[in-house]
Amino acid sequence: MLLFVSGTLSLTAGCTINSQASQNSVQIDGSSTVYPITQLAVTKFNTGELSHVSMTVRQAGTEAGFKSFCAGETAINDASRPILLREIDACKQNNVRYVELPIAFDALTVVVNAKNQWANDITTAELKKLWDPAAEGKIKTWNQIRAGWPNQPIHLYGPDKNSGTIDYFALALGLPEHGIRSDYIGDADARVLARKVGDDPAALGYFGYGAYRTNTNHLKPLAIDSGKGAVLPSVETVNNTRYQPFSRPLLLYVNIQSAQVNPNVKAFVEYYLGHTEELVKEADYFPLPEGAYHMNSVHFYDAKAGTVFAGAPQPGMTIPQLLRKQAIF
Repeated sequence: MLLFVSGTLSLTAGCTINSQASQNSVQIDGSSTVYPITQLAVTKFNTGELSHVSMTVRQAGTEAGFKSFCAGETAINDASRPILLREIDACKQNNVRYVELPIAFDALTVVVNAKNQWANDITTAELKKLWDPAAEGKIKTWNQIRAGWPNQPIHLYGPDKNSGTIDYFALALGLPEHGIRSDYIGDADARVLARKVGDDPAALGYFGYGAYRTNTNHLKPLAIDSGKGAVLPSVETVNNTRYQPFSRPLLLYVNIQSAQVNPNVKAFVEYYLGHTEELVKEADYFPLPEGAYHMNSVHFYDAKAGTVFAGAPQPGMTIPQLLRKQAIF
């Protein structure tokens, strides 16, 4: 059993220490959606007396990040969707125990170029029709999505294959995991995608709300209609649960052993948890209620291992539902 003793994490006999945790450096990888929040945390943490701490933050994508994390190669994985069953199994095989820490909510945002004069909203059925693998090479123009839209080419943009955003987007539309067409322009960096869509009048793309906020002058978000009327992403519509099914939690996964044997990992996570709300707001995402951040600190202090998501993204989950899951975990 893993325990905190006198306010510090300690290992019991029989536990192994992974290779990266034995060093004083802090290795972080994972979601490009969560990256701006974590990068802010690193920048603010690694100043003054802590400027000597070696910290590496990459954004290989949620899926690629979990591969490294579950192999014991990184201390922290940023994730835009919950850990999946196969990743849970990989962590178990490598004796990697982790604490799951929800840090924010995101509004997965479907956007077009600001010069687009016809599209202001889109239904989830239309998005499914457009992004279904069966549409590959076939649905190429706007009027094939909705009658009345012009017979002009549509250029699709989205995250690359290692992104957890793909999994969430596909499942939210009723498609299989990774089950979207492949003939689109992809990039691992959501902010790069935001610039590309902003440069292409024929574009339609999707990525996190924070990336949209980096290029609002050149992008137009589409209101999403899942059967109850078209709703734009905003703080209000995420908090009142109206922006569905594209509201989603953003998470950190922390290797428990790394936090136990590497004081810099422990200190960084404690800093992150103590400043999450301000970091999330600065990165243009939606903070959780204060009670959620207190619960994160308790779970980290208690080395509460595991996940509340049963190994699968759960599209449509609201903030209250997430808090209830945390409370009974």
